[in-house]
Amino acid sequence: MLTTLIYRSHISDDVPVKILPDMVSRASKLNETQDVTGILLFNGTHFFQILEGPDEGVQYVYQRICSDVRHHNIVELMQDHAPYRRFGNAGMELFDLREHDKDSVLQAVLDKGTSLYQLTYDDRALQFLRTFVEAREKENYFEVPPIEQWDFIVDEFEEYTPVNRLTKTSEHGISFHPILDPFARKVTSIQAIINTASVEDIALDPIEHHRLDLALAIKAIRIAGNTLPEDMMLYVNIMPMTLVEIPDAVEQIVAGIADAELVTAQISLAVSEMALISRPDAFVMAVTKLKAAGVSLAIDHFGAGTAGLSLLTRIQPDKIRIDASITRNVHNSGPKQAVVQAILRCCSALEIWVIATGIERAEEWMWLEAAGIINFQGPLFTCDLTHNVAWPELKFTA
Repeated sequence: MLTTLIYRSHISDDVPVKILPDMVSRASKLNETQDVTGILLFNGTHFFQILEGPDEGVQYVYQRICSDVRHHNIVELMQDHAPYRRFGNAGMELFDLREHDKDSVLQAVLDKGTSLYQLTYDDRALQFLRTFVEAREKENYFEVPPIEQWDFIVDEFEEYTPVNRLTKTSEHGISFHPILDPFARKVTSIQAIINTASVEDIALDPIEHHRLDLALAIKAIRIAGNTLPEDMMLYVNIMPMTLVEIPDAVEQIVAGIADAELVTAQISLAVSEMALISRPDAFVMAVTKLKAAGVSLAIDHFGAGTAGLSLLTRIQPDKIRIDASITRNVHNSGPKQAVVQAILRCCSALEIWVIATGIERAEEWMWLEAAGIINFQGPLFTCDLTHNVAWPELKFTA
């Protein structure tokens, strides 16, 4: 199987450009041992390379590339398969863009083609190359600082702190988790996660399952009512069909908010994009009643299901929470970066607030912060054993 892999990276600050010829020579020999061919472009700051060859060989070469300290911010732009090589006569060939105008470089690359068919820029891989040469996406190159430049300082909340008390609360089937703005060092809201599966070991019929889901959601609101600060919002996960199958679900939720001595503006119901909505018109009507009562709506696990864009057109949520499957390793995945940027552009046009979830690595947070996201959730910022929060702090560099 012939694999094509394309990546972009940033040359390390302490690497002199004069070593490029020797670096390319060594890389070319490595490529030849794996039957891999490569076209490498360099613009003075960034590398761009197309690797082609047997899948195992390409993966081996790419892993060696990823561990090379002479560059960083490595972003995999494309990994696909093809019936034939585009470039077959070079272990690796370097095109230094500082020595050529862009039109001559593009033609020179095409002239290196060895495929059965004449190469044109209709080819997807070569479209990536052309975009790099013409610097059409340069504003989206978010160069995050190396992880070594950051510390995470644990903020040891006092026991009486409302946020700490609430996140320590764990009822059967209900848990509370902070959502925060790392740069502002502020917990902005709390999420109540409802897990009906943990409450009942026996199978429930669908209606009883929805009744249990609603009861736990209202219970979470009442628990939070004792401690939730006035300026903080509570997200409560609920199955979307609960709002449909229980006729007075909206009225029960509004009554529960009042019983908890909260205001409806403090509550946002979060429905998962992955959940089936079998009666979409009835669901839209339930959401309309919720919003009329002052309760906002969020879409959870956005990007992980199949209904996200359709939901955006029908119910206009106030907030979305991007799923961890998209944010995980976003800093080195070109496809994930493109998806996040498309989500942000769409949500900006619709005035929808975006939260990034599942953040485990500092590099993920740094890239998403650079892209424009403010609110985050994930193990990077929370200490499960102490329920304290870890805030990022940039180390002083001379």
